[in-house]
Amino acid sequence: MEQKKQQYIIDEQSLEKAKALFETGDINNIEVGTTKGLCQIHEYLFCGLYNFAGKVRTQNIAKGGFRFANSMFLDVILPVIEKMPETTFEEIIAKYVEMNIAHPFMEGNGRSTRIWLDLILKKNLGKVVDWNMVDKDLYLQAMERSPINDLELRFLLQPALTEKVDDRKMIFKGIEQSYYYEGYSKDKI
Repeated sequence: MEQKKQQYIIDEQSLEKAKALFETGDINNIEVGTTKGLCQIHEYLFCGLYNFAGKVRTQNIAKGGFRFANSMFLDVILPVIEKMPETTFEEIIAKYVEMNIAHPFMEGNGRSTRIWLDLILKKNLGKVVDWNMVDKDLYLQAMERSPINDLELRFLLQPALTEKVDDRKMIFKGIEQSYYYEGYSKDKI
């Protein structure tokens, strides 16, 4: 119970930091589509909460029986992912999937990469995902299968694209939805 309570506190504080990232305008200082930009997002969300905030992991990790990229190869893989094209929705999703497979951080990958994805979409397509329109279970299933084929993920996210890239209410609800995907809920404790 104590560990769950501690995780809840971390999630609560990180959620506030995620909202502050947008509210302060600091989001506009993030490098878009790069590993550095993803590290900037991760550090912003988790600084003071994890000692590895913004740092690429040096240990191997797995989740639900899926082993993410071997940490020994991240310094080679991440620059390749960074150089992937991002001119179409399909290319952007392919890049997002590859970054998810790399899973460069010990914790907080999903929350960080969804913001990273939205920044790429905003820059290149003038759209973002309205995460409130994306069902948690369908999203997690699509992400689980995306290393084999990202069609399901594209099919799920494309109808949720919106041009409301600066709609504060939608962005904040989307951030909360993103945290919900990871198991956070105000009602949990």
